Amino acid sequence: MRARRRARRRMPTMTPWTRQDSESHYRVPDWGLGFFGINEQGHIEVTPDGGTRSACIDIHDLVAQLRRRGVETPLLMRFDGIIRARVRALQAAFDRAREEYGYEAPYQPVYPIKVNQDRYVVEAVLAEGARHGMGLEVGSKPELMAVMTLHGPEHPLVICNGYKDDEYVELALLSRKIGAEAILVIERENEIERVLTVAEKLGVEPVVGVRAKLGQRGSGRWQESGGDRSKFGLTTRQIVSLVETLGRAGKLHCLQLLHFHIGSQVTQIRAFKTALREASRTLAGLHELGVSVRWMDVGGGLGIDYDGSRSEADSSMNYSLQEYANDVVYHLVEICAEAGVPPPTLLSESGRALVAHHAVLVTEVLSTADTTTVGIPDPAAAGEAEIVRELAEVCGGIDSRSYHESYHDIRELRERALMMFNIGQLSLTERARVEEFYWRACERIQRITRRMNEIPEDLEDLERDTAATYFLNFSLFQSVPDSWAIRQLFPVVPLQRLDEEPRRPAVLADLTCDSDGRVDRFIGRRGACRTLALHAPDTDEPYYVAFFLVGAYQEILGDMHNLFGDTNIAHVDLDASGKPKVAHIVRGDRVEDVLKYVDFEERDLVRDLRRRVEDALDGGLLSYEESALIVKRFEEALHAYTYLSRRPKRARAASAAGSSTP
Repeated sequence: MRARRRARRRMPTMTPWTRQDSESHYRVPDWGLGFFGINEQGHIEVTPDGGTRSACIDIHDLVAQLRRRGVETPLLMRFDGIIRARVRALQAAFDRAREEYGYEAPYQPVYPIKVNQDRYVVEAVLAEGARHGMGLEVGSKPELMAVMTLHGPEHPLVICNGYKDDEYVELALLSRKIGAEAILVIERENEIERVLTVAEKLGVEPVVGVRAKLGQRGSGRWQESGGDRSKFGLTTRQIVSLVETLGRAGKLHCLQLLHFHIGSQVTQIRAFKTALREASRTLAGLHELGVSVRWMDVGGGLGIDYDGSRSEADSSMNYSLQEYANDVVYHLVEICAEAGVPPPTLLSESGRALVAHHAVLVTEVLSTADTTTVGIPDPAAAGEAEIVRELAEVCGGIDSRSYHESYHDIRELRERALMMFNIGQLSLTERARVEEFYWRACERIQRITRRMNEIPEDLEDLERDTAATYFLNFSLFQSVPDSWAIRQLFPVVPLQRLDEEPRRPAVLADLTCDSDGRVDRFIGRRGACRTLALHAPDTDEPYYVAFFLVGAYQEILGDMHNLFGDTNIAHVDLDASGKPKVAHIVRGDRVEDVLKYVDFEERDLVRDLRRRVEDALDGGLLSYEESALIVKRFEEALHAYTYLSRRPKRARAASAAGSSTP
């Protein structure tokens, strides 16, 4: 028998299932940071400011309320209070670190808007961040133009990264005329000549920074953002050359910022420690060359513990926010004191940490498919194929002693049956009987293994192979693209019935006609699991499933596979009395919107359809009533949500009855 290892299943108990069991099962306290929990009704709730005595919002009830107002799922819910809480937490962590280590210069958070460029999100970040001198980071002309119009601190800090042409540089320099503290970060050696030329032409004194290409790489999926082969940044030789160029031009005083970035979602704190030592030494070296660095920008990389494991896994991080802030401050204090460098203002571009938690994608189960549930097959008759009788015999003899050997036997018999079918020795009906006994045997084996603390390694995948598929009303590619593209783990939890034990192992599938549109990796107690435990859906009530921590990167990276567009969005906050308040509703794409993206104009579509209808009328293929119905339904569909609609049965019946008249 092969080596055994611990099962990734909860042992069944005789005690009733509670909401605390669900919190543990779905690891809500581990990834929720106090923002999410389960209430006594068995519903997921959110506490926007994370406080233990703060007002809570029942997400299930809020979704039901929004649907009564005509806002359908899939629905992206934004909780602006979480953004405010995360801004405060980041600022507080650095304030504590500065106080502990005696760092006299201030700390300013910077929000890189590429993480989520939605205007309401950026404004929510600035609304809380303004009191802390919140800055913004941009990486393109469109992003720069967006932030030039926003209201924030009196002299907002704008870090200008990315590729730059003359127009980009002009806009950045001119933004200084309207009060912005725009800093052009030199990331390629030839950029400084462009900046100096455009600045002289405009008569504007530039403020520039330099991005150092550190030898230290990050850790996790984006570790290649650092190191010698990284896409951006100047080597030490190029930094010295930049200083010389600015000195010859009489502009050395314009170099006021040092920046580095070792990658997004850094999983190991030691990667930061090493990078900070290297960057701090670079700061000291610039000081020796006569450069007065006013700002030290430690970039991004502060992670999010998506799976709640507090580990070095790609979807986690092995450090806390406070530990990160402590290390940043400590290393700068140490080097500045040793080298006699005046401590610069600290900046960090911690976008993911600020906004990931605030967004929840709510969708619902449309249907399920469970091809492995066959019930109890009819007994094998004496005249049936021998292989059918063999499988029936093995299936009937499975017990706690023979289950492992029986599993090997049924696998071998099934493979032999497939070979016989392919060469014509087994009929379609006989193969169907083989499948019946095979899946019945798997079901019996699972009943045994679910009661065990340890199971054989080769049975680990049995639960995945027998899992039901839950089809959800959403597009994975549009709403959670990182789940598909990089196999990112996101917390997935039903919104209701969390005081009931979820007994159905499931994988999730979206609406797209793409086999990649599925989720089959989930958060588990010991790493990723291949299935998610869900409840059997109630045919009379919608069964909602939510993806959490989707506030960073997902929307802007999403695409329109199969022309499924942006989802409906609701911005939710608490009013003065602590009751939920829907601050904004942003309508998701309608069919006409996505068709226009690919150059199908509504006017042309209706015109061409009418032509085809007229041709069909001329050919006697349609009645006048049918022609009117086709045009009516087509025009209605153009203005409908790109996702499937769930209407009550009575409404569907009434619609069908009314469709017989034009």
